[in-house]
Amino acid sequence: MKRMLYLSHRWLGIILCLFMAMWFVSGIVMLYVGYPKLTPAEHLAHLPPLASDRLHIDLAQALQSTGKAETPDTVRLTSINAAPRFVFGYGKTQIAVDGETGEKIVGISTNQALTTATGFLVDADAEYLGKIDEDPWTHSRALDPHRPLHRVQMADTANTLLYISDSTGEVVRDAPRQERLWNWIGSWLHWLYPFRGGVLNAYAADIIIYSALAGSLLSLVGLSVGLLRWRFSGHYRRGGKSPYRDNWLRWHHLTGLVFGLFTLTWVASGLFSMNPWKMFDSGFTPNVKHYQGGDITPMHFVLPVPQAIQHFQNQGFKPCELEWRLVNGNAYYLAMDAAGHSRLIAANGLNTTVFERIDWQILKQAAQAMLAPAQPSAKQILQQYDFYYYARAAHTMTGHIEKRLPVLRLEFNDSVGTWLQIDPYTGDFQKLDRLKRLSRVLFGLLHSWDWLPLLGSRPLWDGLMIFFSLGGFMLSLFGAVIAWRRLRIKFGSKKSTRAAAHFHQSTANQ
Repeated sequence: MKRMLYLSHRWLGIILCLFMAMWFVSGIVMLYVGYPKLTPAEHLAHLPPLASDRLHIDLAQALQSTGKAETPDTVRLTSINAAPRFVFGYGKTQIAVDGETGEKIVGISTNQALTTATGFLVDADAEYLGKIDEDPWTHSRALDPHRPLHRVQMADTANTLLYISDSTGEVVRDAPRQERLWNWIGSWLHWLYPFRGGVLNAYAADIIIYSALAGSLLSLVGLSVGLLRWRFSGHYRRGGKSPYRDNWLRWHHLTGLVFGLFTLTWVASGLFSMNPWKMFDSGFTPNVKHYQGGDITPMHFVLPVPQAIQHFQNQGFKPCELEWRLVNGNAYYLAMDAAGHSRLIAANGLNTTVFERIDWQILKQAAQAMLAPAQPSAKQILQQYDFYYYARAAHTMTGHIEKRLPVLRLEFNDSVGTWLQIDPYTGDFQKLDRLKRLSRVLFGLLHSWDWLPLLGSRPLWDGLMIFFSLGGFMLSLFGAVIAWRRLRIKFGSKKSTRAAAHFHQSTANQ
């Protein structure tokens, strides 16, 4: 049994140690530089106030222009080159309609892409680099509705690369030069993006899953071997607790004992981040239409958009974007300004008072309608962050998702133990069932150490993350050196064979 453990550890290490070292180095970079993305806050900050005087069509006309018979999942009014544009979401498809002419957007030209880019970064020259489907900085599946993408290189101080949607004409990603450079040894390596976009693209997710699974086994077996080889009572003949005379082997053994458990939890939690074999999916998907209380159709939105914008402006609020929202049959225009603040107004035309949050009772009724016949067994209005609802820095994986307070949490008595966390500012909700809450522990907590007392104690969090990451890196690096020497011995010359005797002798008990 011991021999099987030793051999398994040896050959898994030969295959995986460089991978493991790479994960730790790239993980340190990712603490401070995330994969390029355009956050909602950045998107809004570059938009002008909506020009209601240029909006010449209404929702019904815009919907007709899409050519779709079904109702959209989302409706948004934004600006492209200061002109209003409707953007409709149909599943994974985005369709845009010009708010002035009513024409459906079917691809954009080079000149349009350049105009959009210079409107996004004013006073910077732009160079059109062509149209691509995917490149190293656009692997995110969130960009799928916008492909192909137009690339425009900006001559600003950050040397920003902009990506513009061919579907809607919007800037959907910005990648400054410094961000791109760091990402070559950050997210691009950490998430094994070299396997994306080529002949192995279809297997990219499986490569991550099975390499992380193998890395977890390597760490578990290595920790077991390290404990078996350590003399907890007594000493080896040379007086040491470790049997190894060879420096590389001894350092690998000692760092494994100190950092092996952390290495195991980090690699295993990286595996869990991929939701392998759908292990965190309950199979239950609530019907959002029931939460809305209907479809987004013109009959619910009686108040003309120009008048709604005027009401917002009369209150000193300058909308840059407008969204059509339905919650429990109540229609609202949700307005966002350039600073990321939001306001609401009822769209039925009966009350034109601008307000900030949807009533708690309306949100609760919408949630109950969506999850009926299940009923909430507990209700809580969170006034501060806790283990399941908290904010992260914008560059992190989910940091772009705004987590405002207060928020309504409803716990339901259904078979999967559903929790709903509902944002009263927008009506958006997050669904957490038992498996998702388990994922929060096995991935979020173990991988990012996003425990609030620790996150609130920076730079302690930074120091611990860097220290243990460097420990994991050294453990993996020592393993890679040992693996290289083992391969040289196995496939090398007679000189290597003589070295093998010394190498084997160094592993013997003293």
